[in-house]
Amino acid sequence: MNCKQVLFTGLSSLLLFSCVSSKKYKGEIAKYNELSGNYTKLQGDLKGCEDAKAEYARNKTSLENEIDNLKKQNEFLKQNNTQALKQLQDLSVISSSQAESIKKSLENIGAKDAYIQDLQASMARKDSLNMALVMNLKGAIGNLADEDINIKVDKGVVYIDISDKLLFNSGSYVITTQATEVLGKVAKVLQAQPDIEFMVEGHTDNVKFAKGVLLDNWDLSVHRATAVVRILQNKYGLNPAHIAAAGRGEYLPVAPNDTPAGRAANRRTRIVILPQLDQFFKLLEPKK
Repeated sequence: MNCKQVLFTGLSSLLLFSCVSSKKYKGEIAKYNELSGNYTKLQGDLKGCEDAKAEYARNKTSLENEIDNLKKQNEFLKQNNTQALKQLQDLSVISSSQAESIKKSLENIGAKDAYIQDLQASMARKDSLNMALVMNLKGAIGNLADEDINIKVDKGVVYIDISDKLLFNSGSYVITTQATEVLGKVAKVLQAQPDIEFMVEGHTDNVKFAKGVLLDNWDLSVHRATAVVRILQNKYGLNPAHIAAAGRGEYLPVAPNDTPAGRAANRRTRIVILPQLDQFFKLLEPKK
């Protein structure tokens, strides 16, 4: 083999090695970018979980304080009644019927104490169910930006706020293709809770609006709410007997309407998970 052949063979090997190293490098870069994206998503999911946990803790603390106050009042009344009954019996100034009446009063206080404990257990269970529902919803919709969809618990009620830019084109109440996908994720979680009842509310900003059959923002908000309800019923099979549609117009804003960002926040569709009042009122019925 002459010198030219040796030189040619060496250069070929060097170029082949460089090519392989470049491909491997690009592959590692792609893996790094994928891992970085997954890490960012997990950070967002973790923040959502932490926010939901903090909200639950605040609600729990408030309820526990109210229950403690009621317990203290009951204990105070029991002590006062017991002391008064003993004093009266010692002085022999009450009849047997009066003593029996006071005894029944003390028994009623004991029943109220048991009632408070039942309420406490029921509220704790309700909070747990709401927390599980919120976590399931955030898990299903966790890949969307916070400004586009917001899930929260306020005073024991679960709210899902969806920006109108995800659901409708400007001035329209026709559901977009992207909206169908978003509503499908919400519907999947609600389907797992067949007893849940909820209301779909349409909200607008305060910019005057009239188009075709729509007279104003009231009309637009109602049509948008019913459009969402029809998708949930007809495409995803949710029970229409458990759904209500309402239009709020411009009259329940979440931000001032004097900036573009504020008006964008107010243009939203809200799904409200309704409390099951029949179950609550059963708690108020006296036990047999």
